[in-house]
Amino acid sequence: MDSLAYKIETRGAWAKAQSAGVYTGSALDVTDGFIHLSALDQVRATMAMWFKDQPDLILAKIDLTTLGETVVWEASRGGALFPHIYGPISMSAVREVIDLPLLADGSHDLPVSFP
Repeated sequence: MDSLAYKIETRGAWAKAQSAGVYTGSALDVTDGFIHLSALDQVRATMAMWFKDQPDLILAKIDLTTLGETVVWEASRGGALFPHIYGPISMSAVREVIDLPLLADGSHDLPVSFP
């Protein structure tokens, strides 16, 4: 499995997590009982499916190796394995935070490093 995964979140919610030093998840994460992340090759599809037309988003790159046994890869969309975090994410696990500008068509501008 990949050692890095990605969380899409609103800029405001992420700022609160940074202030607290820990990210505990979105409302959906809390309801589901784990924090939803995507592997590198899953980010675009996740954005298109769940975040189209949403402004003020960021993409956080998370180092899964620092999260230990809280990381579980589980089957989800189409049977693909997704990284789910059963616990909070310390800001020390965050390697990068990328702004996701909203484009005119409702999609988001991703760095060229994404597939």
